[in-house]
Amino acid sequence: MSSSNDVEYPRKILDYMEGFLVSKTLFASCELGVYDLLLASERPLSAVEVARGLGASEDGMERLLSACVGLQLLTAQPGDAEVLYSNTEMSKTYLTKSSPQSLYHSIQYNSKTIYLCWHYLTDAVRSEVRLGPIVADREEGNCPLDARRDCRHGNERSDEEMVKFMQLMNSIWNICGKDVVMAFDLSPFKTIYDLGGCSGALAKQCVAAYPGSTVTIFDLPKVVHTAKECFVSAEDGRILFHEGDFFKDPLPEADLYILARILHDWSDERSLELLTKVQRSCKPGGGVLLVEALLHEDNSGPLTAQLYSLNMLVQTEGKERKASEYGALLTAAGFAQVQVQRTGKIYDAVLGRK
Repeated sequence: MSSSNDVEYPRKILDYMEGFLVSKTLFASCELGVYDLLLASERPLSAVEVARGLGASEDGMERLLSACVGLQLLTAQPGDAEVLYSNTEMSKTYLTKSSPQSLYHSIQYNSKTIYLCWHYLTDAVRSEVRLGPIVADREEGNCPLDARRDCRHGNERSDEEMVKFMQLMNSIWNICGKDVVMAFDLSPFKTIYDLGGCSGALAKQCVAAYPGSTVTIFDLPKVVHTAKECFVSAEDGRILFHEGDFFKDPLPEADLYILARILHDWSDERSLELLTKVQRSCKPGGGVLLVEALLHEDNSGPLTAQLYSLNMLVQTEGKERKASEYGALLTAAGFAQVQVQRTGKIYDAVLGRK
């Protein structure tokens, strides 16, 4: 409910109206390498030193660093003659490329891909058809829509765009993966297939949590090749690979199938088709684990999931769903004993048993 203060001064609306300025400040500071330079320096630096180190203008860099201080991404302290800047602990952990928990690649994907595609949100809301192919045709490569097609839909796009998406997924599961694979006790499931497993980051979290299990990444041939080359080492002995298209090719028998951020790409009809196929391949007593950003049943949130659903409108034929909607799909596919666990973070878990 709005207060009288909101009417007198619409702070929220002003913040929302200019919210993209915050995103672009974060994007630019990461792309320029501000946080990496400050980490490497091992001491606070002035705006002049940062500008020279990154080949940027001194005036522009001073303004950028000041904005990053305002966003609490950097700290500032007075020096002998000029202000000195340092990373915050949060920035050092999540914004530097070398950090195991780095979100750098996720930020770059948002900047280079999603930000451009959202230019067409109004058109997507108006249209009766999904705009992914329309936007791609209209922009002729200026809007790199949609890297998911590299990894999941099989459409040909550049290898560079595919790697960007795989790096995005890698950074997300490095932060959120442990919570979703431990939302339920998956130790009874010894043979696990991660359908559309992409970079293998979630598979790594799974084998770390369950030493008695193996995880096979089932994905398109070029995704599997890239995962082996760039993301999964030979030392990860309990992570295996299977090349295939999960809609077109047979699914090997397994105790558990993981569909992490898969169904939100697809319509209800296609989702049911895939879940039915999974149910037929699943061993008796086995199951399927869905990992998705769940909407509240009353449509009140969470805001992140609501915004992600708009993102699906722009980029795919899918949407984010409520737990009850995933439950209905699982039941229609023949699964039973559907359980839901909310993690309190972006992604939640839904388990269906055969």
